[in-house]
Amino acid sequence: MSPRDEQRERVVEALTAHLLRTGLSQASLRQLAAAAGVSDRMLLYYFADKAEVLAQVMARLAGSMSARLNAAIPDDVRLPPATLAARAARIVIDPEFLPYMRLWLEVVAAAGRGEPPFAQISGQVMQGFLQWIEQRLSPVAGLSAPGQAAGILALVDGLTLVEIGAGHEPAVRAVEVLEALAQD
Repeated sequence: MSPRDEQRERVVEALTAHLLRTGLSQASLRQLAAAAGVSDRMLLYYFADKAEVLAQVMARLAGSMSARLNAAIPDDVRLPPATLAARAARIVIDPEFLPYMRLWLEVVAAAGRGEPPFAQISGQVMQGFLQWIEQRLSPVAGLSAPGQAAGILALVDGLTLVEIGAGHEPAVRAVEVLEALAQD
């Protein structure tokens, strides 16, 4: 690996931690450079533009999320929709996973406002989440597997909204209800 590639890797690592801590509110080019410990010009030496910086950092975050999800529910496991939803819900309200989910919702909101490069980033990450769910899903017969996966994703992302808006305890109660429903 070249020195430039090594430095670029260090920058991505620093910015990954930065965005998990601060969200997108501290994501101007100048703020990103400061968080990475480089000048604006050096940041643009390592990356073509801010869009490439954010795309690389979000790819790293998505990979980290995937690794955590894969550790919790391996890819050789197939679960009924209610069980998969309950298990995924428990994962996303874990205090160590919540920063990822909060940032994810910020990215989706930015995409909804049409802010580049978030529409492309959110689309790629969303497809990854849907594939992850479908791979672990033992679908209900007669219903679309992609539709079931999308429903689980909507539920889990919605649970993050509950956690952010109403607090951790209501989110925990919601997960407990999902777990009870999965037992029936």
